[in-house]
Amino acid sequence: MRALSLVACCAAATLAVAAAPKTANARFWGEAGHLLLGDAAGAAIPAEMPEFFRNARAQLAYLNPEPDRWRDSKERALDPALNDAQSIEHFIDLEAVPGSALSAANRYTFLDSIHAHGGTGSGPGLLPYRILELTQTLRIEFRLWRSAKDSAAKKDIEQRIINDAGILGHYVGDGSNPHHVTVNHDGWVSPANPKGFTTAKGFHSRFESQYVQSHMTGADVQALVPQTPQTIMPLREGIWGYLRTSLGQLDRLYELDKVEAFGPQTQGAEHKKFTAERLAAGATELRDLWWTAWVTSAVDPGKD
Repeated sequence: MRALSLVACCAAATLAVAAAPKTANARFWGEAGHLLLGDAAGAAIPAEMPEFFRNARAQLAYLNPEPDRWRDSKERALDPALNDAQSIEHFIDLEAVPGSALSAANRYTFLDSIHAHGGTGSGPGLLPYRILELTQTLRIEFRLWRSAKDSAAKKDIEQRIINDAGILGHYVGDGSNPHHVTVNHDGWVSPANPKGFTTAKGFHSRFESQYVQSHMTGADVQALVPQTPQTIMPLREGIWGYLRTSLGQLDRLYELDKVEAFGPQTQGAEHKKFTAERLAAGATELRDLWWTAWVTSAVDPGKD
């Protein structure tokens, strides 16, 4: 039996992030980071968006970590299909993308291009396509909501919109962490390492789970999210550029860890500033993708 409403539950989770102890169930951005990021995006939803969506802040925050909940070890032991299929959607190793492969129209032609360049298997990850696909799904649902005449059908569409917007938030959030856009995702593995960055495993978890869970609050993130939304157009180029910007922060992340390792006991002010900026970048991009899906759902691409 639930003792708290969904709103109270998510609010309590957000407020408790800074004091929460490390647990074996910590998720990646960790779950704490995803909750903070989703809540910050929800707090910045423009007044021009539909009321049902603005009122869904707590649900949007709750759904942000959802795709990591699907990566369940007990379920994988029963059957690996789900985990193995969707795990590659959480990252993109941008340095490993050859030539113009990311100009591919969809995830399948992208993988064809990767394989044509000698790549094998699932390639360098599918994060940009997952973000694009879910934003398109959201735009379609907003378009259906605008045209719906039946009130019951409209309510059903609203639930679909909230779900897709919340799930989209997870992948956008992943993309704000430089570890999710590089081959150097858990210690430096590139052949060249002139700055002597750590090569030890565990950095990924120390940063996005242990550090975020022990240091970051909602106020840290929300203060850095601009209140005025931006329409991301062209959509594909905007998403790709967002991920490349995250990669541009990779050296800074490793430099900070070299000065003082990220973890529950880290004291550096620059570490907290950097982390807040990365979480806020994800929250801003997410809010702007929600806004873009809403605004462009009113446009008929078949008309001038």
